[in-house]
Amino acid sequence: MPWFIVILSYLLGSIPTSYIVGRFTSGRDIRRMGDENAGAANAYRELGPRAGIFVGVIDAAKGSAVILIAQAVEMSTPIVLLVGVAAVVGHNWPVFLGFRGGRGVSTTLGILYVLVTIPMLILTLPTLLILILKRNVTPAMAFLFITLPLVDWFFKIPPLLIVYGIALPALVGITTFFRTRPRALKQV
Repeated sequence: MPWFIVILSYLLGSIPTSYIVGRFTSGRDIRRMGDENAGAANAYRELGPRAGIFVGVIDAAKGSAVILIAQAVEMSTPIVLLVGVAAVVGHNWPVFLGFRGGRGVSTTLGILYVLVTIPMLILTLPTLLILILKRNVTPAMAFLFITLPLVDWFFKIPPLLIVYGIALPALVGITTFFRTRPRALKQV
């Protein structure tokens, strides 16, 4: 049963929300627009705020859903955490799009909102303020993901979840680095 839940989580994470929204709203492939990323930020910039917010909410819901499903069928904590990783991996490397997806930011947010709800809720307002003021996802997420372990520690969140809250955003950062580096080298 645990492997079924992990595979299901990967497949749910693989649902290419921004690709589907791009096809319905503009008839175009989001991976050929803007920064060529199949995620909410690129959808926001290229398809408009409504589409971008919709994609972000659905992608976050994918992350939340897989954790809630794993918890509902009473999977052990390590399996619940593996399920979250599977959803982010599915989002970043979706089987439905030839393994070329997004960066996993929204899906990671959905996962963390379920696992460490109070710290995430506390950090929501300052993160949104940074996002609004800077008009850039990167500084907002940097603030969130750097301060989250401190807030987790303050609220006595179990150490395994604190480490997970560092490792999952690190996967997002690594994905971002490798996806943007080749493009940056081409421009030099």
